[in-house]
Amino acid sequence: MNPREVADYLLDNPEFFVEHAEMLGTIRLSNPHGKAAVSLQERQMEMLRDKNKQLERRLAELLRYGHENDSISTKFNRWTVRVMAQPDPYVLPANISKGLCEVFDVPHAALRVWDVDETYKQADFARQVGEEVRIFATSLDAPYCGANTGFAAAQWLSASNSASATTSDGNGDEARKIESVALIALRDQQGGPDAPVFGLLVMGSPDPRRFYDGMATDFLTQIGALASAALSRLLPH
Repeated sequence: MNPREVADYLLDNPEFFVEHAEMLGTIRLSNPHGKAAVSLQERQMEMLRDKNKQLERRLAELLRYGHENDSISTKFNRWTVRVMAQPDPYVLPANISKGLCEVFDVPHAALRVWDVDETYKQADFARQVGEEVRIFATSLDAPYCGANTGFAAAQWLSASNSASATTSDGNGDEARKIESVALIALRDQQGGPDAPVFGLLVMGSPDPRRFYDGMATDFLTQIGALASAALSRLLPH
């Protein structure tokens, strides 16, 4: 019999080792953790221990993700209450970006809104935005996270509210250097995913690992949806 036939026979006859239990202690297998041979029973126990270690690591990882999500959810609720409690439309955009810095410890955040009602045309948040930025914002089906490759919107952060004006060594220039960004399109929530884009929210950090390609964007999507709903009062009605 070749090895495949032996394996198939044992799979088809699971009672074999019940009827020949003495073989479990006499069959010797190589030990992957040393040179000495071990019995089939010992090898089986070793495999089970390795599997348990893998499951324990996986469980610890899931618990860590759960704690992180709970923390983010709590912060999101705090930020939501802060945004909803702001009655002044003029202050609302700064309230949103400053809240992100203070609640989520984001180093820099800013936003711009365009095609606003005539009442808000002269506001800082309605300053002229280039066509290139508008086209890019419209193309975002989901939040962009990754390296700052020279985005025009990242320049808005130089004058934005920030969680810290300087780094621990007092180097303000270093703190203002944006290495990674998150860009979130602001859409009319009544129009669904194909609704026109009326603004762009940008967050940035000097840490290139703060916002990275491939990171989960569920909470960023929720932030964009809430900010869009709140800022819709600035649009013509």
